[in-house]
Amino acid sequence: MSLDARERLIVALDLPSVQAAEAMVTRLGDTVCFYKIGYQLAFAGGLPFAAGLIAAGKQVFLDLKLHDIGNTVAKGVESVAQLGATFLTVHAYPQTMKAAVEGRRGSKLRILAVTVLTSYDDADLAAAGYDMSVGELAAARAAQARDTGVDGLVCSAEEVANLRTIAGPGMTLVTPGIRPAGSATGDQKRIMTPAHAIEAGADYLVIGRPIVEARDPKAAADAIVAEIEQATRK
Repeated sequence: MSLDARERLIVALDLPSVQAAEAMVTRLGDTVCFYKIGYQLAFAGGLPFAAGLIAAGKQVFLDLKLHDIGNTVAKGVESVAQLGATFLTVHAYPQTMKAAVEGRRGSKLRILAVTVLTSYDDADLAAAGYDMSVGELAAARAAQARDTGVDGLVCSAEEVANLRTIAGPGMTLVTPGIRPAGSATGDQKRIMTPAHAIEAGADYLVIGRPIVEARDPKAAADAIVAEIEQATRK
């Protein structure tokens, strides 16, 4: 995948209001060209804000993790496609993925299937009724996503190398749970530094709190872009 280091960084705008998001985008300036909007901001006016970012030349990843009956997912994806977003997430259940692929047909929207949330570990899966490890479930869902025609996967950087062998070179791998060395892990359980994630085979890195909560968000983003650039040269 031919991407420069700046394009590989997706900043998660996990902020409480459009005003806060606008201020952050302004502070980050040209350092960041790709933003993720999740539930918090989406439910606070983030979808019209996303349209504005796209109109301003930024790329947008709508992290809405859709999962419902097929018709509902397909119609929802059709609506999202009209916004001009680059990525949209759905949970990696076969019916849901199939409906999402149908819903995005004819558009440039790319569907990403969420394998296993990076806040989950094996104990969390057991508590949810799964009789397999995180790695096993992620691998099974990756194979289903590949066979369904999904465009990419959201997965922990720990699983990237293995899932690349399953998904093949054509699928996009997006990794959250990225933490620069020395930063707090928060509620993430399966994490990796930016350089290690790129070296493992990730195409895009999603980073939120280490940037948006930094004293100087632009400097934090610049440092991560530099780390990505160095990793791609190895």
